[in-house]
Amino acid sequence: MRPSRSEFHQVRGLRLHLRRWGDPQAPKIFLLHGWLDVSATFAPLVQGLLDEFQVLAPDWRGLGHSAWAEGGYWFPDYLADLDELAQRLSPDAPLKLVGHSMGAQAASLFAGLRPDRVEKLVILDGLFLPDMPAEMAPKRYTGWLDQQRDPPQQKSYDSFEALAQRVRKQHPQLSEARALFIARCWGQEDGYGRIRLLADPKHRFRGPSLYRAAESEAVWANITAPTAFIDGEKSLFIQAIDQATIQARRDLFPAGYQETVIPGAGHMLHFDEPEATAAAIRDFLLPAG
Repeated sequence: MRPSRSEFHQVRGLRLHLRRWGDPQAPKIFLLHGWLDVSATFAPLVQGLLDEFQVLAPDWRGLGHSAWAEGGYWFPDYLADLDELAQRLSPDAPLKLVGHSMGAQAASLFAGLRPDRVEKLVILDGLFLPDMPAEMAPKRYTGWLDQQRDPPQQKSYDSFEALAQRVRKQHPQLSEARALFIARCWGQEDGYGRIRLLADPKHRFRGPSLYRAAESEAVWANITAPTAFIDGEKSLFIQAIDQATIQARRDLFPAGYQETVIPGAGHMLHFDEPEATAAAIRDFLLPAG
């Protein structure tokens, strides 16, 4: 497996980690991971892209090897971090932007807010958040206030093998070897004989804000980049909203968007079917003919 090279960038007051795979002269793909994931787990998928592209994959703030934010995490910060990284790492060329899950939400909003900065957009099993009606606000805010008194604690494990067992409990379809690979991506030795998760536990706070689908839809309507939706056949996330809502959201994207379903894959396509997912990405991003 071809290795990545680590870079660190000071972005908006935080030291963010970024992995770069491939020839530095090759066309760039920006690859954005999901909630509580890290850039390193994309390694098997990335191998199928490196003959034609280099891949740049940041760890979002508070995840992977990026610094933790003192005051917690707010979704607009991911967009601002991406905006600065894009300007720094590809100031002239529009981005080939690929996002998974939460990363897909960030990528899609960036593509609508900065339409001239995105050449092509790939959504990996994303944009399935259900709309949250205003009636949910009191309970949501109360829950958030209660969490301030009892914040989530950092998790640790006896060994990488123990963490891999936890990974397989959440993703039982994975082999022992693949689960151990993910455990080594998600965890780190803490210096006291245990393995701690790299993710800042503050990411587990349930925020006070509601997801208002109309706001995302207003942004998506400004996207001009050709778009591909690549979904997992067995994804549970796609069941969070009905098919009519999925269709209505996708119809906001430029005409002629592509849809691909990866057989046998769940929500974590890069865990389950990295080669097939890479092939679908590559086929969409390569010039026609």
